[in-house]
This record gives sequence, C-alpha cells and structure tokens, in this order.
Amino acid sequence: MIKEFRDFIAKGNVMDMAVGIIIGAAFTAIVTSLVGDLINPIISLFTGGIDFSGMGIRLSDGEDGAVFAYGNFIMALINFLIIAFVVFILVKMVNKVKDAAMKKEVAEESAAGPSQEQLLAEIRDLLKKA
Repeated sequence: MIKEFRDFIAKGNVMDMAVGIIIGAAFTAIVTSLVGDLINPIISLFTGGIDFSGMGIRLSDGEDGAVFAYGNFIMALINFLIIAFVVFILVKMVNKVKDAAMKKEVAEESAAGPSQEQLLAEIRDLLKKA
C-alpha cells in the first residue's frame, strides 16, 4: 500500500497539480491586493468614493446582528473576473506554444523525407512495372 501511494505521488500529474495549487494560492494573494489596493480606489473614484467592502443591509438589530454583505460579494466577483481573465490569457499562451511546437514537429517530419508507407508504395509500383 505504501509503495502504491509513493508511485501515485511520484506521477507527474500529481506533482504538477501540487505546484499549480501552491502557485494559485500565492496568485490569489496578489489578486486580492490588486483589487483591494489598486482597482477599488479607481472604482471608488468613479462612484463617488463608495467602498464596496463595507456595503451591506443589516437584517437584524444590534452589533452582532446578521448583515447581508453584498459589498463583499461584489469584491469576490471582481476578484473572480480578474483571476478568470488571467487564467484565460495563460491558457491561450500555453496553447500557442503547444501549437508552435506541433507545427515545428510536423515540419521536421515532412522535411525528413518520405515515410515508410510511401517508400513501400514506390517499391510496389516499381515491382508492378517490372
């Protein structure tokens, strides 16, 4: 069982996923700072100084009463849109690199000369003529 677990952990996909999760966590902190420290002040400038994070509707009386904090939802939505856009750009760049590598590989294969099937077909045709 321990050997199976070690083999599972050693697979490339698991390690790639772990690296992705760690980078994603660090990236989330960067995006949160970007939204909170840079984008929100710009949005507040256009909306007359409104701070979204403090927006909400008090549902019950008292300090500890429930609050419908739609401002926090707006902040989470802005964070999500920024992260989704950056991931989209990253995936687009990775696909572009993959396509370029595939084109290069195909070009190398075609430049290498005829394939085995083409050579066999030529031999067959020559034998038919003889």
